[in-house]
Amino acid sequence: MRVTKTTVTAAAVAALVLTACGSDDGGGDAGSGGTSTIVWDMWAGGEEDTAFLDETLEIVQAENPDIDIELQTAPWNDYFTKLTTNLSAGNVACVTSMNGQRLSTYAEAFMPLTPEDLEKAGLSEDDFADGALDVMTYDGELYGVPFDVATMLVYYNKDMFAETGADEPQHGWTFDDFETAAEATTTDAHKGFGIGMAEFQWMSFPIAMAGKQPVDEDGNLALTDPDFVDAATWYAGLVTEQEAAAPAPSASETGWGETEYSAGNVAMAVDGTWNAVTYLNNDSGFAAGMTNLPAGDHGSTALVLGSGYGIADSCEDKDAALEVLGSLVGKDAQDAMASSGRSYPARAESQPLYFESLDDEVRDDVQAAFDAAFADVEGQRSTSDWDQVNTAIQPQLVSVYSGQAEMGDMLDQVQQQFGN
Repeated sequence: MRVTKTTVTAAAVAALVLTACGSDDGGGDAGSGGTSTIVWDMWAGGEEDTAFLDETLEIVQAENPDIDIELQTAPWNDYFTKLTTNLSAGNVACVTSMNGQRLSTYAEAFMPLTPEDLEKAGLSEDDFADGALDVMTYDGELYGVPFDVATMLVYYNKDMFAETGADEPQHGWTFDDFETAAEATTTDAHKGFGIGMAEFQWMSFPIAMAGKQPVDEDGNLALTDPDFVDAATWYAGLVTEQEAAAPAPSASETGWGETEYSAGNVAMAVDGTWNAVTYLNNDSGFAAGMTNLPAGDHGSTALVLGSGYGIADSCEDKDAALEVLGSLVGKDAQDAMASSGRSYPARAESQPLYFESLDDEVRDDVQAAFDAAFADVEGQRSTSDWDQVNTAIQPQLVSVYSGQAEMGDMLDQVQQQFGN
């Protein structure tokens, strides 16, 4: 077995280097003795991530002894630049890891997967949890297979709720319940809610309240849909009108609400299921709780998120790449991911092992929160320039939350810039 890795630092967060898959054009290569070489590109945030990926590689290599698999990792911050550069050069790794929320921008790098392709990989759509395949679907085409699934939760500080005498959030709560909780936990010492700055940390509440995504069913940008604007305006009003949240001091504070929550400065914040274990073991020492997003008049609309693996359209040995792909999301690899508690697997039969990895005292609560949050998720809709849309919105939220700009005006400006 031959493994090639780049050097990563512990401070770096996930990323991916897209390089040639055994040849200059990114295709799979037949090595000595007819052995195929398949490069698998994956992100890693430090030694712990790299060690886990090495363990996964051992599982995949053992299942594919006739394929020489090369694992390459790099930090997340280099991801989009290198992906764009290598895509332009036709130099994409045969098996490439992809964050589902960015798939629309890079779909052309991957070959669409048919039911026959899944069968070659030893996979079936029935292997995966409901909605999981939406993570790697764009414009009606399946461009990869998810290895994990996620959705957004409301995390809350049990200690702050106890101190203020406020009732803790319950699964199936409403936005009226949320407003009551946010007001009750806002004191002179701390705010009731940490306002979001990043894409889904701020957008999840407006989507849930409006029952609509900011991209319509035809794939058109819909930031100015009246229901979405009203919900987004209400969200900004948590800072400007209800004073239940503090504005972010600058656009560089992309994780503002989550950081405030981790530091014990706010009673609630919105973040993904991927951070459940981190919050349960927070350094501030408070008892963390979690629940699903509140329901609006149209119910509770939540999105299924996650990441997966795709096969490069330029890969020369697609059959070998499919075999590797099948093992990466096979039972053994998914069981290992779930048992580590690192991520919530996309494979349905592996999901119970994630909860078994948690401490006894929180296991049932976490599973109940996940069950509620994933009960009725839908796939995210996005445009081909969705990254640019979010890049345009994020810094302007500072002005919106400070009251210097109106949410509706900002959304209209971005709609005019990127809308069809």
